[in-house]
Amino acid sequence: MIQTILWDIDGTILNFHRSAENSLKNTFKKFGYGEITDELLHMYEGINDVYWCKLEKGELTKEKLLVERFVDFFTKIGVETTRVVEFNKAYLNGLLDTVVFMPEAYETVKKLHPEYKQYIVTNGVKELQRKKIAKAHIEEFFDGIFISDEIGYEKPHIEFFNYVFDRISTKNPDEVIIIGDSLTSDIAGGIRAGIHTCWYHPYNKENHSDVKPEFTITSHLAFQELLKQL
Repeated sequence: MIQTILWDIDGTILNFHRSAENSLKNTFKKFGYGEITDELLHMYEGINDVYWCKLEKGELTKEKLLVERFVDFFTKIGVETTRVVEFNKAYLNGLLDTVVFMPEAYETVKKLHPEYKQYIVTNGVKELQRKKIAKAHIEEFFDGIFISDEIGYEKPHIEFFNYVFDRISTKNPDEVIIIGDSLTSDIAGGIRAGIHTCWYHPYNKENHSDVKPEFTITSHLAFQELLKQL
């Protein structure tokens, strides 16, 4: 029986895509780079995904990721790169301007709170994630928050999950499930930790990777129904 839920936050509880898109558009204007098109947004998202995958594999630090993704992006679109550190800082701050929940996410974590131990597990920047969680007013529904910056390891590394297990009340992996939108981070990490895994992908895309989640859902209502069966 499941007693503990490990929740990813960006893309699972909160609509990070919406926040990132708005912040990038506003920061582009602020720095005098003009309007950013949907095509350029799509290009940036692809570059950003590559750099986060490198981070998950331990190929670079988060500090380098935050800057080098914009160096790469700006170089490709012909924008000077001398202000990338300043740009990245403004972009990160702008992420707090738009805090939007994924459909039924708030209602789900609120409803499940009395029945399960719930924890946030995230690879995000610690200052940003703490502020984002506070702004979303969801802290009361969680028994703890685990951020990779504070732990020293990223999901999917087993050290991240060992750290979490040392600090939660549930010690039996069979009583723990992780829900997240990232196959390479949340699901791969959950598999390594030997816990139940639930891939949340509201866009219903096919999984062409080698990472195979135990469960797959496209809505938070479906996750509530899944828990009733476990």
